[in-house]
Amino acid sequence: MLRRLTVNQKQFRNVTYVALAALTLIVFTGAAVRLTDSGLGCPTWPRCYGHIYPPLALHPLIEFGNRALSGFVGVITLVTVVLAFTRRPFRRDLAWLSLSLPFGVVCQAVLGGFTVREKLAPGFVMSHFLLSMVILIFAAWLAWNATHERGWRAPGQDRLLIWCVRGLSVVCALTLGLGTMATAAGPHSGGLVGQHVKRLTFKGPDTLQWAVNQHATLAAAFGVLTILVWLLKRSRVGELDPLEPLTVMGVLLAAQGLVGAVQYELKLPGQMVWVHVVLATVTWLVSLWAVAREGRVGPRVLAESGGTVATIVTEWSQSVQVR
Repeated sequence: MLRRLTVNQKQFRNVTYVALAALTLIVFTGAAVRLTDSGLGCPTWPRCYGHIYPPLALHPLIEFGNRALSGFVGVITLVTVVLAFTRRPFRRDLAWLSLSLPFGVVCQAVLGGFTVREKLAPGFVMSHFLLSMVILIFAAWLAWNATHERGWRAPGQDRLLIWCVRGLSVVCALTLGLGTMATAAGPHSGGLVGQHVKRLTFKGPDTLQWAVNQHATLAAAFGVLTILVWLLKRSRVGELDPLEPLTVMGVLLAAQGLVGAVQYELKLPGQMVWVHVVLATVTWLVSLWAVAREGRVGPRVLAESGGTVATIVTEWSQSVQVR
């Protein structure tokens, strides 16, 4: 049986990208559930109105459809784990990383149950989205490692550039966090019209305005920092690849800024908010791609050469004397 499940490097790589795509798609459908007010379309979990199938109504079908897709995602992640152990040649790092995917899906399922039980309390909904972003870290990490053999490149020596790109991913994460706060304070609670769903109100009626302002300010700073890091990399390596992740991220942030400004002026229509969430998720994936592209931080050149400052000064003085 195990022989039949044995896969090679290319086959396993393809499976990891399918898992990454599925885990990304579930974020999109989860956002659609919220923005179509279908969050409580099935008020019980894991069944819907006590049945294993939903009633033939729009909101229950949307909510239950997302749950069914979650089941499919769970199967895909389990298949990824099995194939990680049957991959030849076997790699321990891929096996351990693969285990994080079904674990994350289980955590999402449990958190989703609590979210429904707590009637879409904003803290649970925010955590639901942010946990998806964490799972995408491991899924992208697995796909990247499965694409390349260990030791395929030396650690990077441009420490400044590597840490700047990593810093961008931190700013991206903070921007996503503030974005969830803005959504949690906004008009899209995820519940049906007439249902009472708690919203973020820690600043009273000004909570939404405050959250939007903080999110927009940090997003603008994120855009400026991305341009600066892009310029830094171009000054270090010269001509950049057309698909340089920093370039892609800059374009996505420009699109995000346009969509964000328009949706705010139009009083946050659900369709545009969904586009905003999709772009945010893709931007997060690109930030992870940028970090992976730069690679690990290598040891300092001074330590790597085994020299000291005194040795370097001595060698330099000797070279001057020879001249």
